[in-house]
Amino acid sequence: MNEEKDMADARAALVDYRASIDNIDAALIHMLAERFRCTKAVGKLKASHGLPPADPAREQQQIARLRQLAKDAHLDPDFAEKFLNFVVREVIRHHEHIAASNGVTKTG
Repeated sequence: MNEEKDMADARAALVDYRASIDNIDAALIHMLAERFRCTKAVGKLKASHGLPPADPAREQQQIARLRQLAKDAHLDPDFAEKFLNFVVREVIRHHEHIAASNGVTKTG
């Protein structure tokens, strides 16, 4: 009987954890959508002024900043950097597409 109660409690806790995870996932998606809305505006601004799609100095600053944020949050900084690099590659791809649509080449 005690084992059944323990199992029921574990299942209930699992449901609660999963509900929290689902809420966090939804928040992440909405935050990423907002981030890409902003980076799209940056891409249009860069393209309209003939600026290059990528900014390596800014990317390095962001990596250092996010690595520190990850450390402070007890998250693996290597994971945070990989995640940021993935997002930045997608942003640059969008910027290159916007630039190409405005007749700007990858080099500026």
